[in-house]
Amino acid sequence: MRELASLTLKKAGTEHVAGIAEVCSQGWRATYGYLEDDAYVEQVIEDYYNHDRILKEVTEFSEHWHGYFIAEEDGQVVGAIGGGTSGNQTGEIYVFYMDPHKRGLGIGSKLLSFYTDYQKSLGIKEQWVSAQKGNMKGIPFYEAKGFVKQSEKVSKRSGHISFQYMRKI
Repeated sequence: MRELASLTLKKAGTEHVAGIAEVCSQGWRATYGYLEDDAYVEQVIEDYYNHDRILKEVTEFSEHWHGYFIAEEDGQVVGAIGGGTSGNQTGEIYVFYMDPHKRGLGIGSKLLSFYTDYQKSLGIKEQWVSAQKGNMKGIPFYEAKGFVKQSEKVSKRSGHISFQYMRKI
């Protein structure tokens, strides 16, 4: 395993918008590029990982959206996670992507742990995440971190099946 350079975990600010957009776009392509056609992949990136949307999500918070948290290596965003609260003691991870070239180095595990600690500080007792059926990058990772499949749901937007996972924290 390659030694990590200077790794920093923190809540994202406006200066991280471009890095978040890049890592989420790269991560989406790497995760879903083999499951979906190129046009669909690029449309999702255009809809969700554009500068204006990420800027809004970095600066506007609510109980349902806590913002982005990032992993930076030598000043470059290499991972991004974001989520919120969906119930009294229920937390959600809505987005979680890594630079595909940084997978397997433990950065994702550290970032998930950092964000989980944040959610615990808010009194959250269980954490939920969804992963599309066939996502062989995310599903094994989440299962290794103690998430257990609870249900399946068909997306209204795409018609794809996603699995809902939960773990107690």
